[in-house]
Amino acid sequence: MSRLAADVAIIGGGLVGCWTALFLARRGQRVVIVEKGVVGAQSSGVNFGNLRLQGRFPGQYPLSLRSQELWEQLQELVGESCEFERSGHLYLAYDAAEAGKLAAYADVSESYGLAIERLGPAELRRRWPWLGREVAAATYSARDATANPRLVTPAVARAARALGVTIIENARVIESKAVGSGFLLGTDTGLAIECGQLVNAAGAWAVEIAERFGESAPLFPAGPPQFVTEPFPYLIEPSVQAVDGSVIFRQIPRGNVILAGYPRSAADPVANRAPVPPAKTLAAMRALARVAPVLAGCHVIRVWSGIEGYLPDMIPVIGASQTAPGLFHAFGFCGHGFQIGPGVGLCLTEMILDGATPTPLAPFSIGRFKDRVEVNAKFRSEFDAVEPAPKAAAPPTG
Repeated sequence: MSRLAADVAIIGGGLVGCWTALFLARRGQRVVIVEKGVVGAQSSGVNFGNLRLQGRFPGQYPLSLRSQELWEQLQELVGESCEFERSGHLYLAYDAAEAGKLAAYADVSESYGLAIERLGPAELRRRWPWLGREVAAATYSARDATANPRLVTPAVARAARALGVTIIENARVIESKAVGSGFLLGTDTGLAIECGQLVNAAGAWAVEIAERFGESAPLFPAGPPQFVTEPFPYLIEPSVQAVDGSVIFRQIPRGNVILAGYPRSAADPVANRAPVPPAKTLAAMRALARVAPVLAGCHVIRVWSGIEGYLPDMIPVIGASQTAPGLFHAFGFCGHGFQIGPGVGLCLTEMILDGATPTPLAPFSIGRFKDRVEVNAKFRSEFDAVEPAPKAAAPPTG
């Protein structure tokens, strides 16, 4: 058995794991990433690529805004732009009830300093004449952005490697335990890794790691269906989302339209499969045509999904283990991890090296699952149709 020593070992070579490694390496740490497959091949590389600020969980705004600052420095941090574009984000409502929901989201966003435009039908048609007549209201955040998820994680990994980070792919961690003042990991490839501190960023497989240290979370795997159309004359600049969750889409300069449609689909983390049922493709295209009738004739040329981890309150786990000093968790991002990924990596680095981070992370503690956690309405609406039902999701307490 070969052996390797590091200051910090990271289980999971997704976006969060790679950003954490990069920031740790920038501060002189010896870092090893262990990835069961290929870096960026899971949800980090197959998501929609949205860097949305408006409409987030209120307690996440300090982290989200800090992360957006890092996205805006992407070229300087990793040496590649990865198609980062401050495209803006248009959030749409079809009726008064949905418009009220948008207004409430906007109030929260503005309370954290994000500039939000509130738009009625006349202004919407003037600025974006391709919008369908059913759209009744919208909010617009000009700072929101997009990037290409297929490019980002490999770029961050390359930047981390350039600073000395060791990345081990196609190796599954089958043993992890506390030893003395650190940890010992063993992989199915016969590698042993000794480290002082450990980061569990294993995505939909992270609970397996946490349970080895006596703590858990009701993580539920699911796949967000994604689609891309043939090229169409470039027309739509912002990222566009219906607040009912039926569709989110953006057009890239090459003309292709990338879209996602919810609810999520079932995923199998054991077989590592997340198929997209054909009915979801048809539903997504109908929802797209409702928002932008001009795109009704576009043909879908590819569908895909990934395996993401979801928690019943739709809030991730980020922070220190409550059972094993030196262990840090970062998982269960509920489809929202792409935007906050850099910020999570920076905050974990501060927690590991400084003992604390200035960004408030209390809502994300794994300790909240010691008690009953209220199931978020969004979780219910997006997973009621997904089988099997989330076994560990507790009923609402209020």
